[in-house]
Amino acid sequence: MEYVSTRGATGAVDFEGALFSGYAPDGGLFMPQRIPSLDRDTLQGWSSLSYPELVKELCSLFVPTKLVPRNVLNELIDRAFSRFRHKNVVHLSRLKDGLNILELWHGVTYAFKDLSLSCTGQFLQYFLEKKQKHVNILVGTSGDTGSSAIESVRGQKNVDIFVLLPKGFCTQIQELQMTTVIEDNVHVFAAHGNSDEIDEPIKELFADVDFAGKYNLMSLNSVNWSRIMVQIAHYFYAYFQCAPSLDTTPLPVVEIVVPTGGGGNITAGCIAQKMGLPIRLITVVNSNDIIHRTVQHGDFSLTGSMKATLASAMDIQEPYNVERILWLLSGSDSRLIKTLMEQFNISKRLKLPEDLHRKLSETLGSCSASDQDIVGAMQRCWQENQYLLCPHSAVAVHYHYSQPHSSLTPHGFLCLSFLSSIPRCCLAPASAAKFQDALLRAGLVPQIPPEITALTAMETRSTPLERGQDWAQALRGRIEAVAQRW
Repeated sequence: MEYVSTRGATGAVDFEGALFSGYAPDGGLFMPQRIPSLDRDTLQGWSSLSYPELVKELCSLFVPTKLVPRNVLNELIDRAFSRFRHKNVVHLSRLKDGLNILELWHGVTYAFKDLSLSCTGQFLQYFLEKKQKHVNILVGTSGDTGSSAIESVRGQKNVDIFVLLPKGFCTQIQELQMTTVIEDNVHVFAAHGNSDEIDEPIKELFADVDFAGKYNLMSLNSVNWSRIMVQIAHYFYAYFQCAPSLDTTPLPVVEIVVPTGGGGNITAGCIAQKMGLPIRLITVVNSNDIIHRTVQHGDFSLTGSMKATLASAMDIQEPYNVERILWLLSGSDSRLIKTLMEQFNISKRLKLPEDLHRKLSETLGSCSASDQDIVGAMQRCWQENQYLLCPHSAVAVHYHYSQPHSSLTPHGFLCLSFLSSIPRCCLAPASAAKFQDALLRAGLVPQIPPEITALTAMETRSTPLERGQDWAQALRGRIEAVAQRW
């Protein structure tokens, strides 16, 4: 299994090479050269597996045993999930009126990113110890990625991690989960900008090939293939939990609704579908609706400034993983993807070719939700089930509540989808406990775990990055200073 750039101007690398990369040197993103295809017998054989067992089976398809022996891979994944609070790692809640919610947030930071990042941290440590190597990880976060990435590598001697958070755009709890980690290898920067703006200095440092090579820079954003790979398991587990029977021909279809920001999770869903899993995918977004417009109209373009919403981790205008989805649907046409993405990078506007848009709209349904929709879904879910949703999960549940009677929501947002009686599963990316302000706005009472309450009394540490300051240069300076220790 080798990995190639979506833009085609970089040589193929193995899993280790993809793991230790951020963007590919040509600006693209690494993807497997081929997607494994699973037959009916394999799917039936996997249907009784636990979530960790599914992760192991799926990772073994993308990580050759010559790089990581299968028994070692199993041990790394078991170690990754050892800190999760739920005995099954993830949990499916079956609520009224066919509402199935797959809780992906039972890790240390109460967010779904703990699942992929805990595994990725173990993979990193395996190779670093084997080669006695040190890396510097750069992470931009819209909320949950930063804390999950920090937890995956905190205290490790072979890693320093540099996290940029958008000051004022995360919740207090999200910020505290990052700034209260006082470790020599953890460096948090509080930037006075939004999620898209903090990506720019990170891209600049990765684009400086000499600097990136000298200081062994890598990314743990969903730019990193390892995160996408682990997330494929969400879809297999959701399917096996919700499919009525695997004895029918053809196999039954399950609809999976995916709250979407940077697009890493929905990319994993597209790969699962490509592997032969019979799922229908619905990508759901907040008022920052570029993915919705791309699916519905082929319009991958920025419109005005980023809107701050209750689903803050999804407040993203440039979902970089769309490039992976387009590459997948174009039949791995890297020349086309390079042309399209270079056009977007220059003008921030892109009209998809008609054939590519058709394939995208056949692969994904989509929906956008306003803050009013989010609050309404949170309130209804509590009234009917006494179940608290985080605002990101509520975007998915809003879609569920808008089906099947009409494709137009009460607030005028068009939700075009596959309308049928097939089972549906909504992915829940975070615990409601992390979003107290949103709960209060919905008139609901937060239920706060003691681990989260304790954060407010802990020491914090971060470096401010002011508007007008050269953020890339500030990062360079800190990385160079840290390197003096080695």
